[in-house]
Order: sequence, then structure tokens, then C-alpha cells
Amino acid sequence: MKTEKKEVNAIVLDVLLKGHPDDPRPIFKREPLIQAVGVAQFKLLELIPKSKEIQLHENVYIGDGERDKIERVKRRISFEDLTQTAKLELPYAVERIVKDKEPEFVQFFNRSISISPKLHMLHLLPGIGKKLMWEILSEREKKPFETFGEISQRIKSIPHPEKMIVSRVLEELQDSNVKYHLFTSR
Repeated sequence: MKTEKKEVNAIVLDVLLKGHPDDPRPIFKREPLIQAVGVAQFKLLELIPKSKEIQLHENVYIGDGERDKIERVKRRISFEDLTQTAKLELPYAVERIVKDKEPEFVQFFNRSISISPKLHMLHLLPGIGKKLMWEILSEREKKPFETFGEISQRIKSIPHPEKMIVSRVLEELQDSNVKYHLFTSR
């Protein structure tokens, strides 16, 4: 059985110093909350802060051992649990993570495989059909891709491969009926 890996870092999507607005308890009984997205597996999380000095889009350490700004990880949440602010900030955070981890996501284009005889992992990216998939497979056989820029240079119909990845990550986070998770954990 596969054990689920813990997130070690997360990007802050919303800071709720007076707790979640939907919490039925009186304000003085609510604990401050942070909504965040994990950097490794895009897990959506609620965190309990140690201090009030936490900013939107800040990368916070949530791994084992001593944490500067986070007391504990309260729970994993779904897209529906996010506040409106967190929902609006999520695409920017995901885009930042994808850009920061470019080599890892470029490898997706180099290593993606068929899922079934009729479905390839590349098909799950928005905008990639059979013709484009074959073009990507042909180009990567000549020479593996090294950057997003190289992908867009060698495959003219993909001007922004990173945006395809970001769109797919957001789809996986927002739609609970997604069958295949390429970049997020269930």
C-alpha cells in the first residue's frame, strides 16, 4: 500500500485571523486559520498560525520539526472549503509553483506514457489532441525537452506549456470527479 507523502512547504492563499467566517462559534472562540496550497502535491490545507505576521503568497514551512510561523496543520480541505479570497489566489500560487519547479514539469512532457490503448497522459492536458500528442512524442524522441521555452519553440502550437499544466492542476483541484490525477493527490 502506498503511503501518502506529507507536504513540507505551502503557499498561503488566505489569512483568517478571526477564524473562518462560516464557523458558527462566537468570534472570541474561533482560532486563527490560514488556507494554503502544498508545494509538492498541491494539497489544499488549513493551517494554525503561530504568529500574525503571515502574508498572502508567503511560502511557509509545515514539515516535521521546528516551524517558524505555523503551529500545526489542522486538516486537509477541498476546493469548496476555500474562502473566496483563497479561490481567487489559487491560480497565482499554482502558476508560481509550476514556474519554480519547471524542470519537474518539463519532464512530464518527456516521460508521459499511455494510460490505456486510446488515452495518453498528454491528452489530459487542455488543448492536446491526437495530432499535437504525436508531434510532442516525435520531438521528444529526437531530443528531450529541457525548458518550457524549448517546448514552445519546437512545438509552435504550444506557446505556453506551463499554462496547460496550471490549467490541469486547477481542474484536478476543482473537480472532484476527475478520474486521472497527473499532478495532485486525491
